[in-house]
Amino acid sequence: MSIPTFEEFERIMIERHTKPVYDRLKNASVAIAGLGGLGSNIAVSLARAGVGTLFLTDFDRVDLSNLNRQQYTVNDIGRYKTEALADLLHNINPYLNISYETKRITEDNAAATFAPYDIVCEAFDRADMKALLINALLESDPDKIIISGSGMAGALSSNTIKTRRAFAGLYICGDGVTDIADANGLMAPRVAICANHQANMAVRLILGMTDV
Repeated sequence: MSIPTFEEFERIMIERHTKPVYDRLKNASVAIAGLGGLGSNIAVSLARAGVGTLFLTDFDRVDLSNLNRQQYTVNDIGRYKTEALADLLHNINPYLNISYETKRITEDNAAATFAPYDIVCEAFDRADMKALLINALLESDPDKIIISGSGMAGALSSNTIKTRRAFAGLYICGDGVTDIADANGLMAPRVAICANHQANMAVRLILGMTDV
């Protein structure tokens, strides 16, 4: 089967979204920090929604333990997550602008790495890394918008996962409390629900909707 043309993709997206909505999504860019359970799911949802430019960062490789909740397959084991996810996104829509950097985010490089992007989805596993990124980005650019994930472990009720606006530049998605140790690990359904809260908030912001 031949790959649909750019014009065919555009026609379908306009039918689904209307042209004004599609144009805003197509011309938007979002950065994703961390490509595990949250980040890989966020990226797939934003790609399917039609966000035109996605920037991906992670330093890790895919391993077997990732497959219970992340958007990778056995064929990706051993590959860098950045490379594997970029290939997956281009298989969803080959006309998206996907770029990535395979590196560990630090206090020294965070601000420069994400400087070109108005919206950053924080998708790290560790609380200290979440805090590092949020602090570094908001200190360097008070107008930066960060959408963070916090609390999505186990098989608790889906309805406890919410999106809230912590303050002007920070939105937090999740139940805000559930830790891996408290809820028998991470499972695909709840992780994906939280990731899609983050992706949906990014779409809403792109479309000019700042409320949760």
